[in-house]
Amino acid sequence: MSQSFSDLKKSRQKSIDKINKKLQEQADSSKGFAEDTRMWKAELDKSGNGYAVTRFLPAPTGEDLPWAKTWNHGFQGVGGWYIEECPTTIGKKCPVCEYNSSLWNSGIEANKEIARKQKRRLVYMSNILVLKDPANPQNEGELKLFKYGKKIFDKINDQMNPQFEDENPINPFDLWEGANFRLKIRKVDGFNNFDKSEFDSVSPLFEGADEKLEELWKKEFPLSEFTDDSRFKEFSELKSRLDRVLGAQSESVVPVSEPPFDGGKPMTTPHVEPVVESVTTAENENDESLTYFQKLAEEAA
Repeated sequence: MSQSFSDLKKSRQKSIDKINKKLQEQADSSKGFAEDTRMWKAELDKSGNGYAVTRFLPAPTGEDLPWAKTWNHGFQGVGGWYIEECPTTIGKKCPVCEYNSSLWNSGIEANKEIARKQKRRLVYMSNILVLKDPANPQNEGELKLFKYGKKIFDKINDQMNPQFEDENPINPFDLWEGANFRLKIRKVDGFNNFDKSEFDSVSPLFEGADEKLEELWKKEFPLSEFTDDSRFKEFSELKSRLDRVLGAQSESVVPVSEPPFDGGKPMTTPHVEPVVESVTTAENENDESLTYFQKLAEEAA
């Protein structure tokens, strides 16, 4: 039934109500991309440098580890952005990892380069207390979640497992015998560099006041949510998304039981080109990957 001009005039309020309802629905549907206020990162100055002092905190109550370790993918294809958590985090198959395997095993250098750009990216998550944040002093004294990569994790590991006999192991996550972490970021060759970041000498947080330490510990954010099954999409859904992003280029991918490729460093597997996977030696698994992924997520939103 066609609408007359007089009907249009009479139904103006109904029209506004319908529009507002639709706008609200769209706003609600986009909340998944809202910024997580629990997250903290050091703000860089115009020169690309950043500085802050933080304290890594122990595992939250009911959890075993003071960090969550996850993998994700973030890249652009002809059909848009692919920004997803990688199911290999929880031991499941990933269509991107399988596609990357077929690209790498083709032996074609151009395909290998594509696989490198689409590789999964390593992410760690920990609770921290922000002690000093010159760029945003309002964060000082706040409990936050800190997302970091291999470079910083290696510094943590070096403290816990020193290489020389005259060095005493330190648990940076210990409230009493841990150490403050001085995050120092420089821009080197266009990438964030964390080499100058370092731990202070051992010292108790809050001068060892158990009451304050317990209060802080009980407020820590759960880390288990970052590896919960509900956070990861099903293989079929991810495969469908991958096909759209790549323009269905991945249709010809032959599934493999275990992806023989990761991070530009393929693993040694039967009947394929011998290669080695090593989380501790992957060249680009650093926090620059995290920054890159964040930018992709913001643009996709």
